[in-house]
Amino acid sequence: MRKHSWVVLSVCFLFFAINSIIAQTPDVFRLEYMLMPRNDSGAKLGRIKLVANVPIKAGDSNTIVIGSEYNRLVYDLERDDLPINRETLNYFHVVDLNFGYVKTYENDWRFIGVFTPRLASTLTNPLEKGDFSINATIGVFRDRQYLDKPTRLVFGIAYNSTVALRIPMPVIYFEKRFDPSWSYVIGVPKMGMKYHFKQKHVLQTEFILDGYFINLQNSTALPDATFASSISSSAAVVTFGYSYNITKAMSFYGFVGHTLFQLGVLRDEDRNDIFTLNDDPSLYIRGGFRIGL
Repeated sequence: MRKHSWVVLSVCFLFFAINSIIAQTPDVFRLEYMLMPRNDSGAKLGRIKLVANVPIKAGDSNTIVIGSEYNRLVYDLERDDLPINRETLNYFHVVDLNFGYVKTYENDWRFIGVFTPRLASTLTNPLEKGDFSINATIGVFRDRQYLDKPTRLVFGIAYNSTVALRIPMPVIYFEKRFDPSWSYVIGVPKMGMKYHFKQKHVLQTEFILDGYFINLQNSTALPDATFASSISSSAAVVTFGYSYNITKAMSFYGFVGHTLFQLGVLRDEDRNDIFTLNDDPSLYIRGGFRIGL
């Protein structure tokens, strides 16, 4: 088993955990498309993301968030040595239900808890046990946008039932606008710099980790007599992007970059690597539209 791939996949989950906890209020709506064009492994990946959340005030200091996120991945793999039917790998679906709670305290602090049941499957058959998993994140968030040098700080713990290390993992994120035109982000698994020019325009560069874990409903025998029951992918990406803020809450954005590494593997029922589908880097393109609060 490639232990490093599980470490990367675990850190990829923290990226989504940070996204769940970082904002004072969540995305009300997000529509996004990501593309990794075909690389030397013959792999091409496209993803459509749709997010909708509804924050509900429950008193002066409490907010409940109910929402969902849907990801549809299209995996196009051109390889002559593929040991299974490639149609089994064409379409993946990930559906998250988000249940969040935000408690506001004095001195700019907020407690945030997010419980996320997840369905991740090929959906070629009726639903089965392996399609479902549970993710959860708790932490605290301090937002000081009124300072001369505004800051945001997040730390907490996150749990993901799909990774090999089924233990809570730390979440940390720190953002500071150290100059009227510049800000930086330090944390795991996201780092970057932003250049704010004029009022509505932002240029930024990011280092992020991205990935997914999907249950294969039709377990398939490989030539070595092992059975593939799931597929996972992880990638480290450096990107450069631009965001146009139509209003404070509404924006268009686009990023282009390249993966530093990329690894897609088939796994058996014990989640051991049994066949490498894709281990070559590729271009990375992502763009979308979001509405916050």
